[in-house]
Amino acid sequence: MPAFSPSPWGEGLRRAVPIVLGYLPVGFAFGVLAVKNNIPPGLTVAMSVLMFSGSGQFVFAAMWGAGAGILSIIAAVGIVNLRYLLQSAAQSPWMAGLPRAQRFLLGLGLTDETFAVHVTAFQQGWRRSLTTLFVCNHTAQLGWVGGSAIGAFCGELVSDVKPLGLDYALTAMFLALLAPQCTSRLHVIVALFTATLAVALRGLGMSQWNIALATVLGASLGTWLLLRGGKKNPAPGGEARP
Repeated sequence: MPAFSPSPWGEGLRRAVPIVLGYLPVGFAFGVLAVKNNIPPGLTVAMSVLMFSGSGQFVFAAMWGAGAGILSIIAAVGIVNLRYLLQSAAQSPWMAGLPRAQRFLLGLGLTDETFAVHVTAFQQGWRRSLTTLFVCNHTAQLGWVGGSAIGAFCGELVSDVKPLGLDYALTAMFLALLAPQCTSRLHVIVALFTATLAVALRGLGMSQWNIALATVLGASLGTWLLLRGGKKNPAPGGEARP
């Protein structure tokens, strides 16, 4: 009996489900935080529609509430979002040949989570489907916008979101997205090294840049191990094997 193969729409929805489950509570927390920092509910929802950058939006809301200048806010959000340059570059080999307009629209839905699920699928030999990509990206954004709207318009019913543990939802989602990517010893080593280093740096008092620094060092370690392994196992004809 042939294995069931979902339609491109169904595959896009399937990929988006774990992302939406993580986005709803975190989006709710953002909506509450934004309104408490004097951002109108309508503008809060508009940010989630137009900006669609979880960490960037949290930075914006916190700095706006603290009275920071608009140029400082723009600079901070820009720095936080620099990682999307690397993610889009990493995805570009699989997007080759697409019209610029389609690549632009796909870029609007690029987040850490959609990047993870799409790249994992590509690495496993998935054949590109624009329908799947767009359905996953836009369904994920609907989850984020929906959570933000609920938090913005109903957040006054919750005095403090911390006891609800909503902040852990994003961590749990990232763990769920990371697990399928650890398909080799190299992936496991890099993941454990990066996580341990991030926790250690935070314990040493680096609470702002611990994750960014650990990520860069972890990626550097992975690249070094990959190149080192290639030199030890040369492919026929003298070409290094990845």
